Amino acid sequence: MSSSVFLAVLLAAGLHATWNSLVKGSTDKHATMLAVVLGHLPIAMLILPFSPTIDMTAVPWIIGGVILHLGYQLSLIAGYRIGDLTLVYPIARGSAPLIVTAVSIGVLGVSFTTTELTGVLFIALGLASLALVRGADGSRNPRAVVMALVTGAFIAAYSLVDGIGARIATTAVGFWTWAAIGNAVGMSAWTAFFRPRTFKVLKADRSTIWFGLAGGTASFMAYGLVIWAFTQAPIALVTALRETSIVFALFIGVFFLKERLNLAKVLSTFLTISGAILLRVSKP
Repeated sequence: MSSSVFLAVLLAAGLHATWNSLVKGSTDKHATMLAVVLGHLPIAMLILPFSPTIDMTAVPWIIGGVILHLGYQLSLIAGYRIGDLTLVYPIARGSAPLIVTAVSIGVLGVSFTTTELTGVLFIALGLASLALVRGADGSRNPRAVVMALVTGAFIAAYSLVDGIGARIATTAVGFWTWAAIGNAVGMSAWTAFFRPRTFKVLKADRSTIWFGLAGGTASFMAYGLVIWAFTQAPIALVTALRETSIVFALFIGVFFLKERLNLAKVLSTFLTISGAILLRVSKP
């Protein structure tokens, strides 16, 4: 993997963990998530006139990605309502690389070196080990683990759809700009139908609106870098490397959200960093 792709994905991982921690720490998680998704719009509308025109054959992939991103966001909110950031986030992100790698090999016919596969396995094992983590009260949280795994399935699905779609569109910027706009429309429509009071919460809470603008900008940039990386390197490797965001999430969860640190989290971090190093040194 080239240095430019490696560094871009690491930057995206840090931005992603940051806005996720803010959603987890908020009182109304749905309102905060909606604010982040709507926060995509200003930068997307600013970029749209200057972005390359997409190949129209990519439109179905954009629509599919919008639906999958909505499913991911709703399942992530549900997970954060019942589990710690340092439990839900790593398991959700850790299950995705294994799914994407399996599909890449079995369906897309992509081949990987032994070093690359070992790196993916290290990252996935490190994050999966967090299923052993106990909550702040010392108890297991199987419901949070299940919801995290559902979220991971959505991550794997949208990663594959967006990665293939961006290549078909022949422009990562154009693809993600239209997808971000579609995601904002889809999330708003779902909220208006199922949770209409959320708009009143946003209107009355200007701090959440400002957070949405900041978090949305960070989220837009983070995933834009990832989609660009999807067009430069195998989707499975980019997905695995992106999940090094667990290291950032662990730091934020322990030092800012005051979640407990234990051996499973330390082991997870070690394996994840080891896997990232293997992906960096692997030959392109």
